[in-house]
Amino acid sequence: MAPSPATLQGTCKLRAEPAPSDELFDWIAGEYAALAAEYGPRNVLVLKRHPAGLERLADALADAGTTEGTPQSPRVESLPEHASKVLEALDPTLDRLEYEERIELISLVIDGASREVPPYLERAADHESFARDVGQLLLEATRQRLRLADVEGEDPHDCLAFLYAMNDRFHAELEDRGYVERADVIPRTVDALEANTEDLRTRIGESIDAVLAVEFEEYRRLDRRYLAALTADADLVCLGERHASVERTRIESGSIEDHVGDGLEIEILESDENGSETAASPHRSVTRLLATGETPRTAGGAPRTTGGAPRAIDGPSTIGGSTAGYARRIRTRTAREQVRSVATEIQALRDRNDWSYDAVAVAVPRIERVPETRTQLREAGIPTATIGTPSLAEDPAVNELYAFVTLQCARDRDGDDRIDAALAGDRGSPDRDADDPETVALERLRARVDDFSPALLADCAGASVSRSLERWIRRTDLKGRIAREEDWIDAREGYAGVRRVLEIARFVEETDLVGPDWGGLRRMLRRTIQYDAPYVHAVETQPPTGGVTVCAVDDLKYDSREAVFLLDLIDDTYPGEQFLTQLFPTAWLREMDCYPAVTDPDVEDVTATFATVDADGVGDPFETYHAQRSRRRLALGARAARSRLYCCSYERGAGGLRRTYDESRYLQELEATPGLELRAVDADTAAAIHGESNALEALLAQPRGELERILREASTGGEADLGATEELFEEIAVVLAEGDVDDELAEAVRSQFEFAAGEVIRDD
Repeated sequence: MAPSPATLQGTCKLRAEPAPSDELFDWIAGEYAALAAEYGPRNVLVLKRHPAGLERLADALADAGTTEGTPQSPRVESLPEHASKVLEALDPTLDRLEYEERIELISLVIDGASREVPPYLERAADHESFARDVGQLLLEATRQRLRLADVEGEDPHDCLAFLYAMNDRFHAELEDRGYVERADVIPRTVDALEANTEDLRTRIGESIDAVLAVEFEEYRRLDRRYLAALTADADLVCLGERHASVERTRIESGSIEDHVGDGLEIEILESDENGSETAASPHRSVTRLLATGETPRTAGGAPRTTGGAPRAIDGPSTIGGSTAGYARRIRTRTAREQVRSVATEIQALRDRNDWSYDAVAVAVPRIERVPETRTQLREAGIPTATIGTPSLAEDPAVNELYAFVTLQCARDRDGDDRIDAALAGDRGSPDRDADDPETVALERLRARVDDFSPALLADCAGASVSRSLERWIRRTDLKGRIAREEDWIDAREGYAGVRRVLEIARFVEETDLVGPDWGGLRRMLRRTIQYDAPYVHAVETQPPTGGVTVCAVDDLKYDSREAVFLLDLIDDTYPGEQFLTQLFPTAWLREMDCYPAVTDPDVEDVTATFATVDADGVGDPFETYHAQRSRRRLALGARAARSRLYCCSYERGAGGLRRTYDESRYLQELEATPGLELRAVDADTAAAIHGESNALEALLAQPRGELERILREASTGGEADLGATEELFEEIAVVLAEGDVDDELAEAVRSQFEFAAGEVIRDD
């Protein structure tokens, strides 16, 4: 008989509202210092729910633990990391399944399924995001330990029943092979701790006298069970924030205190207990409105919440009609112009305040937007710090290695004759066209490797696919080419891609999932490249070289920067229309009680979880619930800004000659709230122009801009200084005529005069 789960015993302190990150860290550091003084720093374990922000937390606690001039080294770990170490202590022989291995194994399980595949899933499999969406659903089911047997009594949807059955079979296969999936680490460790298997709980607990659980508002059901089992003989202090849970509320409605049981003493810390607000940032009221619905005190009225109940608040207040708080707004025509305007403002901040680039963060709604945004900023002359693993399909070095593997497969099958014929210009057969995989691979290698030849392919081939790849990398100087041809950030990511391909090759030689040959490697590489997503692996946002951090808005929860730019504040993004998954229609999700997320909340669930709505304001409970999670993400991103907060949006086409700003409803609410202000950023900033891209665009904008200025003056009866305009145009003409200017650029500048004169009409 399985042991009954332990219950949480200890103290839980919850801040009444999200506060600036610096203040939050001061509070956590104070609580840690008290525990370290009582039990000793090495006997206090600090657990944070998510890895993001872990280094900064460790630094803050190290400063707090300094005694008599000697800094202490706090034991700070994320909960998944600690659970992994505990599981390894139980069974050191377990292998954690890597991302690429998971893709291959689960595809084999689905291919060999004995259950009939539901027709909807067969049709959905043609969509590009299908594999990723299914993978995310199964990961979440694993994290929550949801098996088919657990949900069969609830008459699950046919598609969910099939996917849960595949997940059960997948994990049975893992167990047979001695693997453990990352998502299954916490569930398996919980079982081992609660059963005290091989005295595991006793052994782990010998060095722990106290546990400080940080970011407690995000601890989910199994996380809390893990914490309870771990602290059966230790002092437990939990620290969290109300109105700050985004991940937990995805699968569990209500506030955190509704789920912890009677053994945890709850203490709510109101604002005056949270620390001094004398130096509160001008946008703290913005964060408060987004997180709690509380509006600032207006000149002639009382403070209120979104639900209409008055409540006094602290922070900057309105005196004599002045605003209690404000943020800055950037509005542009297109998403690309939005990033360009952000780049210009970053340079202006550096010119005015002498800030370093790493004092700035640019937050995008989702991780897939990071590579594109980072590239556009760098094109505008802004160095960026974010380093990660982009999609393998977008990595030139990975594509080169895949081409090498493809041609080795062709050599095994047909010998060198067809490759020789293709290089000589003879395709060999009428069905061998430009889209043929071998042809594509040949053209890619010929373009990237100067001395490419069939002999080089043959010289690099050997019995071991991993050693053959290493030989190709050395013979063609692939890493050297990456270093010479790419910027340092792209080079580091290129090296990471090469490393991943080599790891896959070594895995192919060790596993029985695929053959240990070129065909097996090509199959696994093809699946991995097809299903891979940008930055699904580690993302480093603060490398030693510095630069602007580009990250998903969720990563700012435990971060703090002088300036934060929140991008894409349009209604299609915040809150958006597609919640939880693209795999199923929203109407289906509402009926899927067994889906591993909140899919059928009622009005009471919504109001119990979010203070930003009242019962009368709830239309569709499902949409309202998940829209409020999106609003909360914005609030946590906003609170990371110490000095300046920028809300950035761009135009949406209105289907005609007119353009409209389809701004986020939350941005509109900020603008309409008395006591809050959105201050427009002047596009004509005095900051210096940096970067070739910005310089070219500034040059192209001058002719049209000058002519439009003159027309505006004429239409309003004003006087325009034509002398300055003529001087500018003469300088441009001289440069075009006598300077070393590219012909295409010169033609582009001339076209701007045609646009401005009305000779050419742009079709927007």
